Amino acid sequence: MGVRNIAVVTVSLLLAGAAAGCSHGASVGGSGAKHPATPASSPSRSPATGAAGAPSALPYGPGPQTKYAVQAQPPAGSCHFGFEADKQPLEDKACTPGALNPKVTPATLKTTICKAGYTSTIRPPESVTGVEKAANAKSYGYTGSLHDAEYDHLVSLELGGDPNDPRNLWVEPPSPGHKQGAGPNNPKDGVESKLHTAVCSGKVQLAVAQKAIATDWTTALATLGLT
Repeated sequence: MGVRNIAVVTVSLLLAGAAAGCSHGASVGGSGAKHPATPASSPSRSPATGAAGAPSALPYGPGPQTKYAVQAQPPAGSCHFGFEADKQPLEDKACTPGALNPKVTPATLKTTICKAGYTSTIRPPESVTGVEKAANAKSYGYTGSLHDAEYDHLVSLELGGDPNDPRNLWVEPPSPGHKQGAGPNNPKDGVESKLHTAVCSGKVQLAVAQKAIATDWTTALATLGLT
């Protein structure tokens, strides 16, 4: 083989090796590369995951605070209630999508929501929630008695909902058949209790329960086979 042919072959081999090296680098994480999937042991502030590992689409809020401040609510009249066939009230997803407490993860269940008395240690005071409730009633155009309406955590505190993120709180009107003047008494509370028991007993994954109640509290138990 002549010197010219040897040079051509050498250059060709060098180019091929360089191309192979670039291809390998892209798969690991070079410029424009797709990064490996986040491992199961990722930090607690990573997005919550659903039953099939898909994002639950629920954001994290700031979490428990030493001192809570009144949070701004959506503009008056910008939120609208939905209602199930049996007239149970539903939140406006655009105003109240739900938000999670970053301190509550599968690894911290025993020291947070599954520990007796935990929610009482993170609940905002009425001096804060009372002001927010009145403002949120205007957001939703609710004109009924505030005494009979509940300022509700969409994802409840006992399911790892954020304590005071406005995305997780809404004025929940009384349910059908509610006795006027009797104060809040909604069936959603019972749903939250059953989901809490299922999570703390290991029957249902935390993120799955959170997503179910944020999607539709009236169907959450049926969706998870808990009825």
